Amino acid sequence: MKKFNSVQEFKEKRKKLKSAKHHYKKIINLCGETGCIAIGAKNVQNAFEEEIKKRNLDNVVLVKVTGCHGYCQKGPICVIEPGNIFYPDLTTDVVPEIIEKTIINDQVVDHLLYSDPINKRKIEKADDILFYSSQTHLIFRLHGIIDPMSLDDYITHDGYAAMARVLSEMSPEDVINEVRESGLRGRGGAGFPTGIKWNFCRNAKGDDKYVICNADEGDPGAFMDRSVLEGTPHAVLEGMIIAGYAIGATLGMIYVRAEYPLAILKAKNALKQAKETRLLGEDILGTGFDFDIEIREGAGAFVCGEETALIASLEGKRGMPNPRPPFPAIKGYEGKPTNINNVETFANVPLIILRGKDWYKKIGTETSKGTKIFALAGKVNNTGLVEVPMGTTLREIIYDIGGGIPGNRKFKAAQMGGPSGGCVPAQFLDLPIDYESVKEIGAIMGSGGLIVMDENTCIVDIARYFIEFVQKESCGKCTPCSIGTKYMLDILERITAGKGCESDLEELERLSYVIKDTSLCGLGKTAPNPVLSTLRYFREEYEEHINKKCPAFICKSLFEYKIVEDKCTACGKCRKNCAYGAILGEKKVVHKIINNKCTRCGTCYEVCSFDSIIMV
Repeated sequence: MKKFNSVQEFKEKRKKLKSAKHHYKKIINLCGETGCIAIGAKNVQNAFEEEIKKRNLDNVVLVKVTGCHGYCQKGPICVIEPGNIFYPDLTTDVVPEIIEKTIINDQVVDHLLYSDPINKRKIEKADDILFYSSQTHLIFRLHGIIDPMSLDDYITHDGYAAMARVLSEMSPEDVINEVRESGLRGRGGAGFPTGIKWNFCRNAKGDDKYVICNADEGDPGAFMDRSVLEGTPHAVLEGMIIAGYAIGATLGMIYVRAEYPLAILKAKNALKQAKETRLLGEDILGTGFDFDIEIREGAGAFVCGEETALIASLEGKRGMPNPRPPFPAIKGYEGKPTNINNVETFANVPLIILRGKDWYKKIGTETSKGTKIFALAGKVNNTGLVEVPMGTTLREIIYDIGGGIPGNRKFKAAQMGGPSGGCVPAQFLDLPIDYESVKEIGAIMGSGGLIVMDENTCIVDIARYFIEFVQKESCGKCTPCSIGTKYMLDILERITAGKGCESDLEELERLSYVIKDTSLCGLGKTAPNPVLSTLRYFREEYEEHINKKCPAFICKSLFEYKIVEDKCTACGKCRKNCAYGAILGEKKVVHKIINNKCTRCGTCYEVCSFDSIIMV
């Protein structure tokens, strides 16, 4: 790769790349992220490449492996250009037909197109699908378009242009002011203003300063940061370099969990490319600014998402938080001033520099600017990654983008902010989502996890699950979190086992507030949120559990399966499928469930063709 010895050389290269015309008549943009790979994208890629080679189309058709297209429910996905033709649910056996009809003969394969679930019509173009048309892609604007392994592809789409501008035209103070006045807030959870955080670090005393990218994404069901690193790793590097220039740092570190091998691979490739071309390292673009970035792999502890615990892990210590102040901006890595932001925050920075603070301020709400990426999961038709402006309502995300609840069941709640977030009930479906509004109703924005629950979800069991997760992930350093959450879990397990009493609810509340007020770090302070929010909005469900009833029929100790005699045909299907011998009965004789043998696995309920098995 050619080194850029000056900003001017970089600008000339960028200009050539943008004006260059490639010789490919068709480009197949195939999602190559972890989710799609898990369900066969690599096999589909190989099938496309083999078919193209077999037909001698190598110089005519390009299979471009891109980052996440977002619509994980429909993967593997490809979009064919020109034409923006969207083919979901790909398998290897449909590849020859796509090559024959769409690539060679410019015909759309109707039966492979996306089918709108509402009016059942086939939709040809990706941009016309409600899942995509209801979103605003800023961070994801290049996902599904560029090859994450190609530096030229990133530069062609204005990559590193913001960095070049910063290093040649702006002072560190100018950069900080631009970011601060844009209203960008940290996307890692707390939502602290990014520009103010940078300014603290710049003004801190010390010759050595550090920039850390927090990619330790530990929330169950969340994969936003992983996707950004896999899809546009250079955008994260560019944001970090700009931050380093702004605060006066010479070294950056990406702290990423080792469970993200593909993200690590692509980030390392991006680092190699940037160093080889003088976009990173010594004397970047001949401007005299030195800045390097390293990848550091973490072992996957949830608590290492907390800043001080992350720093301890980077220093080779056990990942445990420390009291603040002093804050990392004053005393962080190796005792030096350190700025920490998460992946999504850094990816926003180049856009703000390129398009300006005034442009950015127009997106979002008065106090929460820009867009937010959510990992939409749970009881929703369209799971995947969603990017929307701050202020978008839950209803828009769940029903417009998410396609509603499977089986037209009722929406019950959404868990926002990860395991230490809160349950948002149906009464707030039309509440605009931003940092302040979410906090007011007892949840947190968090890093962007959004788990949808329907009417068949047991809220008490959900609270138990998240408290169990937080309790296991507690580092053990402070008693309120490590011991307090264990007491909370014991109470919740009693309640879901049908052994709870009314005083347990008062004790849960008391413990929750003690833990919030006295825990050392943010993990402990927010750990009781699932319990507090569910007690606030679903207290009657807790009371039903205390009265030995689980209305959702989830808690196995609180319901039984029963055979309705006048519906049972004694076909024997339930008995044959019961692995525990809990169903007795002869042919043509009504069967009976022995409840002290029954494990409540639900197999009999699922296999019965006559609806003769009910839960009571």
